[in-house]
Amino acid sequence: MFVEDYMTRDVVSVEIPSNRDDILKILKRTGISGVPVRERNHVVGVVTRKDLLRKSEETQVALLMSPNPAVVTQNTPLADAAVLMMKNDYRRLPVVDDRGSLVGLLSVADLIAAIAHLRIKDEIRDYYLSSTFALWEETPLPLVGRIMEISNVEAVPIMDEQGRVSGIISERDLIRNSHIEDSVEVSDFSNGTDDDEWTWESIRDMHVISYGVSKVQLPDRPVRTAMVKNVVTVPKNAGVSECALLMKRSRLDQLPVVNGDKRLIAMLFDRQLIRALCTGQDNNL
Repeated sequence: MFVEDYMTRDVVSVEIPSNRDDILKILKRTGISGVPVRERNHVVGVVTRKDLLRKSEETQVALLMSPNPAVVTQNTPLADAAVLMMKNDYRRLPVVDDRGSLVGLLSVADLIAAIAHLRIKDEIRDYYLSSTFALWEETPLPLVGRIMEISNVEAVPIMDEQGRVSGIISERDLIRNSHIEDSVEVSDFSNGTDDDEWTWESIRDMHVISYGVSKVQLPDRPVRTAMVKNVVTVPKNAGVSECALLMKRSRLDQLPVVNGDKRLIAMLFDRQLIRALCTGQDNNL
């Protein structure tokens, strides 16, 4: 299997110069997690949902993007691309031709589609993340976003007061509920003189600058208002390709793993499942 067999050819991308607001609209409209940045059709960077949430006050694409991204060609073996993604925690790889021009994009979702076709019957117990955590459904959205950023996770299960899984929140949901907030901030560069505040010397030494700030903001409301409530779960003995197919059909990045009592025991993320393509490629994965 090669990259060209599973890559997305109709790629949504942006060019330099572009601004953050344009990218936010694209991510909200399409539900994708990131876009390549081009300059004269050559890939110079990638902007993701994480970039918008972490650099909420930045508006320039050149400063938002991760520059000089790793790329693959159409003839790259799919297993090699999977290893590259696993080792570097990438969610997407731009695909370029011999001239370095963008011709496609290989994402984790594309690799999940490949795994679904392989019909791997191995159980997922060796793939899911057992050291998971959950949040209460009344947790404010800005705090949820901060916790997800610190923990470097794409999604978190949400629980009600009885400890039952009542929903799940992902980066896609955070972006969907975010908005651009404009405000004015003030910086005081006064030298802190002890003179009387009404003397000419005090007035001379006062330097106050006002400037506008535009940032991506999450509304201050409970996470239950933004979470996905119809949660798709899988048992701990589910098969690898079975879960991949479920992710593909439902357009999910993750699946909560539950026991016989429907209690949460782990989270299975798509980026962990692609290890099924890396078997024999790298013993350190």
